Amino acid sequence: MVSLILVSGGDIASTNQADELLKLCDWVELDRVEGRTAYSYQHARMWWVEDGCLWEDDLDKRWELATGEVPTEIIFPSRHSAASGNASLTLHPIGTMQVPEGVEPQYGGRSADCPPPNPRIAAWWRELNEVGTVLEEFDLSLETTHHGPWIETPSLFIEIGSTAETWGHKKAAELLAGIIYKGLGLDGGSGLGNWQGDGTVVVTLGGGHYAPRANSLGLYEHVWIGHMLATYALPFERDEEGNVSGMWNNSIRKAISATRKAYPGGRIVCSMDKKAFKGWQRQAIRELLSELEVPLLKSAEIIG
Repeated sequence: MVSLILVSGGDIASTNQADELLKLCDWVELDRVEGRTAYSYQHARMWWVEDGCLWEDDLDKRWELATGEVPTEIIFPSRHSAASGNASLTLHPIGTMQVPEGVEPQYGGRSADCPPPNPRIAAWWRELNEVGTVLEEFDLSLETTHHGPWIETPSLFIEIGSTAETWGHKKAAELLAGIIYKGLGLDGGSGLGNWQGDGTVVVTLGGGHYAPRANSLGLYEHVWIGHMLATYALPFERDEEGNVSGMWNNSIRKAISATRKAYPGGRIVCSMDKKAFKGWQRQAIRELLSELEVPLLKSAEIIG
């Protein structure tokens, strides 16, 4: 097992988290990988990319080619940008499955596709809620699936947001580095969010970018979180004859397929924000999920 931590050298929120991680362990500097700095500690590796990672595709394969090691997960410490300017600490999977094939995604990734989500997302979200409240000025949230890069390994972004005023916040970097440290088991523990092949995994459909449905469901210990699709990632079209089309269908199919890869043996279910869709859209989603044999459950059915 190799947990690969990808550090964006041009991103102070990323490098600060990395610097804090370097303080927590006796890391050994490796020979440069693709001419870039890399470190090792137990099963974890840190690898610096000079600028940012969003357009650095196939980092998992490139690491394997250069080192012979196969990454089983990738962690991206990063900054988060938002027009609101609110200070925030966030977690999210990646993917651009709503972007039509042949159209280049604005912020990296492969059009019409998504990598597997990291199974640690829900457990790290719970840990963030345990320790993150000490930074009272920061909002805590999951984000729905968005942006690149393209990889084939389960991944997550762990971020400090959302403007230059907070990207360099040292206490926030220290807190998130602590989650990575504990979450990967580098503290001598067993880690947080180790998938054992059994459990209910939720793919959320609809709602805003800051994933209110997943935020709530993910707080329950027995709930695992897969891809989270905001309403904007489920674009519908309907012609005058009532025929339904649009990238919504591809988004759901790819999100469920990628989540299955991340959680082998898991019971994949969906949870839908009904208010986010019109009646005919809800019906189209139900029919697709029936075809895919994926239950559509209410929150109460998931949390028990």
